[in-house]
Amino acid sequence: MTQDPTSERVATRLFVEEDLRAGLALGLDRERAHFLRSVLRLAPGAALALFNGRDGEWLGRLDAVGKGWASLVVEAPRRPQVREPDLWLAFAPIKRARIDFVAEKASELGCSLLQPVLTRFTAVERVNVQRLAANAREAAEQCERLSVPQVREPLALDRLLGDWEALNPPGATGVGRLLVMADEGGAHDRSLPPLAEAIRAAAPRAPEGRWALLIGPEGGFAEPERELLAGLPFVVRGTLGPRLLRADTAAIAGLALLQSEVGDWR
Repeated sequence: MTQDPTSERVATRLFVEEDLRAGLALGLDRERAHFLRSVLRLAPGAALALFNGRDGEWLGRLDAVGKGWASLVVEAPRRPQVREPDLWLAFAPIKRARIDFVAEKASELGCSLLQPVLTRFTAVERVNVQRLAANAREAAEQCERLSVPQVREPLALDRLLGDWEALNPPGATGVGRLLVMADEGGAHDRSLPPLAEAIRAAAPRAPEGRWALLIGPEGGFAEPERELLAGLPFVVRGTLGPRLLRADTAAIAGLALLQSEVGDWR
């Protein structure tokens, strides 16, 4: 009797670029072949879960493995592709270990796109997009989501805001993507609502579930940037409370609020 592919225990999950179908043979790059052979110490016949963000999750089998190479065979579907949150994170880059942490946790929290944003007080000028993408991919493999976030090259804040409506054209309801600003100035601005309350109030404007979260740098947004953001119709402003948070903490807190209020935590 053939074992049910949905119940067979797998050694690990791997994201692949190729279309997935029964009988397909795949070759792995040197890095991932090393991971299977030397880290997990898998032998031919080991079961793997494969996904590509389009075709759901499939059962794969390690066909052969050697030094710097490995081949897989795709066997049968395990889970169908499902609709995931259309949730972006726009964030000012921070130091290496913590920016890696942001990419990892944003992937676990269901982000579909990571956009580094250069602001006036951004201290980090160079962003290793390939490393961020690798962190996001590894987190997606481990947390059992069926897609991997896209990671874009950094953009200046004014460029991002100027292109926002072109990047996010109105959908069927006539509304584009809303940008939720976690305003650190709100710690001293009693006119700003709590971020959860602001998201809840704005939810009827985004019935198609297209959202983005904007997190500023460690030094905060410059006052002209705050004024610019406050005047844009697609920006939703709120505060994360009376304490000033590190940028990575603010990103996680804001994403958790979005997922709980309008995302797939409900």
